Parts: sequence; C-alpha cells; structure tokens
Amino acid sequence: MAISIDEIQAPIIEEMNSFEKKFRNSMKTNVMLLDQIMKYIIHRKGKQIRPMFVFLTAGTVGQIADSTYRGAALIELVHTASLVHDDVVDDSNYRRGFFSINALWKNKIAVLVGDFLLSKGLDLSLKHKDYNLMEIVNNAVKEMSEGELLQIEKARKLDITEDIYFDVIRKKTASLIASCCAVGAASTGADETMVEKARLLGEKIGMAFQIKDDLFDFGTDEIGKPTGIDIKEKKMTLPLIFALNNTGWFTKRKIINLIKNESDKPNKVLEVIDFVRSSGGIDYTKKIMQNFVNQAYEILDTFPESAHKNSLKNLVQFTIERTK
Repeated sequence: MAISIDEIQAPIIEEMNSFEKKFRNSMKTNVMLLDQIMKYIIHRKGKQIRPMFVFLTAGTVGQIADSTYRGAALIELVHTASLVHDDVVDDSNYRRGFFSINALWKNKIAVLVGDFLLSKGLDLSLKHKDYNLMEIVNNAVKEMSEGELLQIEKARKLDITEDIYFDVIRKKTASLIASCCAVGAASTGADETMVEKARLLGEKIGMAFQIKDDLFDFGTDEIGKPTGIDIKEKKMTLPLIFALNNTGWFTKRKIINLIKNESDKPNKVLEVIDFVRSSGGIDYTKKIMQNFVNQAYEILDTFPESAHKNSLKNLVQFTIERTK
C-alpha cells in the first residue's frame, strides 16, 4: 500500500503547521494588488514537498531550530519565484490546475511578483544573518538558470547526449532539492562535511524526481495517458535519448524530423511516443531512476535511526511512486 503524505509528515506535523502560519503571515503586504496575488499563490500551493525535505533532513541530522523555519521559507520563496518566472518563459496559462499568475495578471506583473518573492527570501536571510543558508540557495538559483538555458540551447539542435541530459536535470531540478537537504542540515549547525553529505543526498533524490517527471510524458501502466508535452516543446529526455541511440540511422533521422517539424500535430507526437515505448526507453529510464534512488538510500543508511530518517526515506519513495 502506498504511503501517504500525512504519514510522512507525522514526525514534523507540528513544525509544518507552524511553518504554514508563519509563511502565510510573512507574505502579507501593504500593496493591495501584490497582497491579492500573494493570497492567490498561498491558496494554490501544492504538497509542500520542499519544506518537508528541509525539516526531515534537519531532524535526521540534528535538532530542528528557528533557522530551519527560515531555511524552509527561503527555499519556498525561491521555488515559488522560479515557478512564476517559468510560467512566463513557457507562456503557460496553468499551474497545478489553477490559472498561472501571468494568465490572470499578464507577464509584466508576473515577472515583478517573481522578483518580489526572490527579494523576500534575500531579506529574510540578511535580516537574520543566515549567510550560510543564503549561499546554498543562491548556488541553486544560479544552477537552475544555467540548466534551463542549456536545455533551450540543446533543444534547437536536438543533439543532446545522456551526459548533457544528466547535467541539465542536475542543475535544473536536482540543485533545488539538494539545497533543501543542505539547508536542513546547515540549519542545525552541522559541519561542512555533514552539509555536503546532505546536499548529495538531495541531489540523488532530485535526479530521480526529474526522471520520474520525464516518464509522465510517455505514459506507463502506473501513470496512464501520455501527455507528449516535452516532445511538443522539443525537450530531449532520457527515454527519447535512449531510443534514438538504439535505432538505425534512417529511423533516427525520421523521428528527429518529426520532433523538429511536426511536433504540433498530436498524431505525430503519438508516433514518437510509440517509438520510444517500443524501443525499451521506458524500462531503461526506470532502471536509471531506481539507481539514483538506491544511491540516495545508501547515503541515508549512514545516518542514525530515527522517525525523521524513516519519513525521509518514505518521502523519497513517494516522489518516485507519485502519479502526477
């Protein structure tokens, strides 16, 4: 039976409830338009996976402190800012079933809202002199930007290799989850070696998390209907890279041509999906995802037993078993 978010949150339920209240209060502003948008953002927030990683890692490594709450808030502000900016970049009108900020208030306001959220995070860290936490998160923001730009650059040529793909997702997705775990450890006063071990744990989890996301595009028995969104956006993900690397020259040229020139046609997108699924690309990708999960478990096994550690392990499992 699949583990639930409530079960995972059990050791940190008080901290998460307290964090929610503090975070909601911190988002209030005297600018009416901005306050309206902040309320909308809070209303549509997801499962709070990233703050959970911060609190559970802190509890696994040491004692949850006031700086853990600030670290979780910093992560959540930066993450939310990145989503608001991503929706502008991708010209996306929806986020988690809700209208995006840019769809409701236009791009100019969405960009400014993203900037405001980033500055709130910086302000929080500077006010409390949490320079070590700010350094960790700042590095993640830099890597996320580099990862996005590298992906855009490669989408133009469709010449991405597995190594480049791993570099893209390490920067674009894994860097933020790595920073969650590093911030959690650093907030307890852990030494540099321990913080780096926590960061590496988060990076392995983040790699598995993004690979799971990439599998959604192709659909599986567990996931259901394929979406083909990555193909439409000409993003080269691991199942497709594997399939192209394990086919003949003629088929490879044909599939690349479909992605380059006909990815706006649903029947052509389905043709690419069928090609990937029949080539073994899904099974290969699942195997790689599980390798990253196993590496994360190996790191987790070096920590002492605790309820926080068990929940952290269950949270890793939850991220790769999710269906959306």
